[in-house]
Amino acid sequence: MKTYNDLPNDGGSDIAGQVTRQLSRLEERLKSVRHTVAIMSGKGGVGKSSITANLASTLAMRGNSVGVLDADINGPSIAKMIGVRGAKVDYGANGVKPAVSPLGVRVMSMDLFLKDDETPVLWEAQTQKDAFTWRGTMEISALREFLSDTEWGVLDYLLIDLPPGTDRLPNLVDLLPSLGGTVVITIPSGISQLVVKKSLTMAKKLLNTPVIGLVENMTAYVCADCGRAEDMFPSGNTEEMARQFEVPFLGKIPFDPRLSMAADNGNAFVEEYAGTPASRSITKIAQKTESFFNRKI
Repeated sequence: MKTYNDLPNDGGSDIAGQVTRQLSRLEERLKSVRHTVAIMSGKGGVGKSSITANLASTLAMRGNSVGVLDADINGPSIAKMIGVRGAKVDYGANGVKPAVSPLGVRVMSMDLFLKDDETPVLWEAQTQKDAFTWRGTMEISALREFLSDTEWGVLDYLLIDLPPGTDRLPNLVDLLPSLGGTVVITIPSGISQLVVKKSLTMAKKLLNTPVIGLVENMTAYVCADCGRAEDMFPSGNTEEMARQFEVPFLGKIPFDPRLSMAADNGNAFVEEYAGTPASRSITKIAQKTESFFNRKI
C-alpha cells in the first residue's frame, strides 16, 4: 500500500506537505500544555461529558489553567454544559481563540460553529449517503485541526472528551503520542462494564497508555431529604475491575438530578452545589488526577 509520499504526482494538492505542516503546528501548539488527559468510556450514556465538564471546572477552581476539547465531532455537548454555547468564535493571528467559561475554562467544540440546534455536522460528498466512506477520516482531520489551530495558550490541563467507541483512543494516540493519561468512566451496569473492559484493554495493554484511573458514575441515588442512598443499578464490580486491570479506582459519583439540570443550564454543578455528595466525589477525583501527575514530576 502506497502513502502520499510515495506518489510521484499528487495533482498539485501537496497533501503530504499539508499534513506534515499541520502536525508540526500541533506539536508546537501543545508545548505550552503541561498535561493532556483523555476522558473515555467506550459506552455511551454513562455521563462522561458531564463529568468532563465538572472535572474541568473543579481543576479551574483549584487554581489550574484548563482547556477542554470536545472530540465528539458529530454529537458535541461540552459547549452547552460549560456555559459557552453561542459564544462568538474569534480568529487571531495565531489561530482560533477558544470560548472561555465563567470559571476561565477554555473550550473548543464543533458546536461553536453550528448555526442552530437542528444543524447536523455534514461532510462534503456527492451525496450524504456516500459520506460514510470519508467520515472517519474527516473526523480525525477535524480533531487534528482543533488541536493544532486553537490558541490554547499556557495550560496546566487539556481535557479531551472522547465520543463513545473503543476505536476512539487509538485515533487520539496517533495524534498525541505523548498523551498524559486517561480517565475511564463506567456505571455499575454489567453491560457498561462489559464494554468498558474493552476500552481498558485497549488503553492499558494494547496502546500502553497511562491510565489515571477508573470512575464509577451514577453509583446510587441519594435522597435530598433523608440522605439515604439507594442503588441505581444492580451492584457493580467496578473496584474489582480496577484491581483486575491494575489501575487506580478514583471513586464513585452518586446520581444527582441537579447535575443534569446544571449541565442543561450551562452551570458548573461543582460550584453551584459544592457541598453535595456528588460534588465532593468529583472534587476528590480532580485531586487524585493532580496527584497522578505530581508523582511523575
